[in-house]
Amino acid sequence: MDEQFFALLIDADNISAKYIKPILTELSKYGNITYKRIYGDWTSTQHSKWKDELLTNSITPIQQFSYTQGKNATDSAMIIDAMDILYTNDVHGFCIVSSDSDFTRLVSRLRESGKLVIGMGENKTPEPFRKACDKFTILENLLNEPVPGEEEELEETEELHGGLRGERIEDEIIKMIIENQDNNKQTGLGEVGSRLVSLYPDFDVRSYGYNMLSRFLEDFTRIQLVKKGNFMSVTLKEDKGMKEDIDRFVLKLVKEAGKDGIELSILGNRVYEKYKNFKISDYGYSQFSQYIKSLRSIRVQQDKTIMKAKYAD
Repeated sequence: MDEQFFALLIDADNISAKYIKPILTELSKYGNITYKRIYGDWTSTQHSKWKDELLTNSITPIQQFSYTQGKNATDSAMIIDAMDILYTNDVHGFCIVSSDSDFTRLVSRLRESGKLVIGMGENKTPEPFRKACDKFTILENLLNEPVPGEEEELEETEELHGGLRGERIEDEIIKMIIENQDNNKQTGLGEVGSRLVSLYPDFDVRSYGYNMLSRFLEDFTRIQLVKKGNFMSVTLKEDKGMKEDIDRFVLKLVKEAGKDGIELSILGNRVYEKYKNFKISDYGYSQFSQYIKSLRSIRVQQDKTIMKAKYAD
């Protein structure tokens, strides 16, 4: 694979100097950093900690005076430079480091021009900027240890995003598995990872305390990892005992309905009433009718405009 070149543009106004080494390490995974620029008013004491890092890490400071109070001149300077670099066409991608949503349109414009855009920012970064990027990395995840005084903020963020998004992520993975099953395809671990990043550019297993996607997925209750040779697939985890119980219940209802059979809608309601936690997707089906058709001794027939399940003698 050809080497990829990136332009790193940092907004010093809302990014702490403590992140610089993790930022450079993380971006180096994607390719070679050919532009390293940081923007701010260097006459201000606010950026004193950054000044110590500039020479050490060969970062070019771009001076931008705050001409008008309340206006962010740094944003404008970064945007102008990004467009200048874009038109030189000598980089494959950009890394925009900021926790400010003002760069959302810039990111969209760079991607429209076919450039890969990696965003980096703190947990407080607004959703529009995160989702505009090809990949967004939360800077707190890059630190080896929590920063003193920020533990409470991190816990609140995990409470807001961790649990809820964990469930949502599992739901999305199950959709992927069912979609692939309908097309007679396996769902590889790599596919799951790439599709999750496409759905959620800020998805990062480090947000949940893991360093590998496989370990993150192992803790989900409805999916499992299966390794065959060098290929790791993600499949649905069946509760065989419960499924056998449901199968017997369905067969009993269909038998009791006699030769006329039972409407699928009525059958479905009876199943869901008895088994409150029953989810058809947990068994690899996207429709209730698919599940019924999979059962031996039961056939599904169209009776005028109504679908019925009948016992096959």
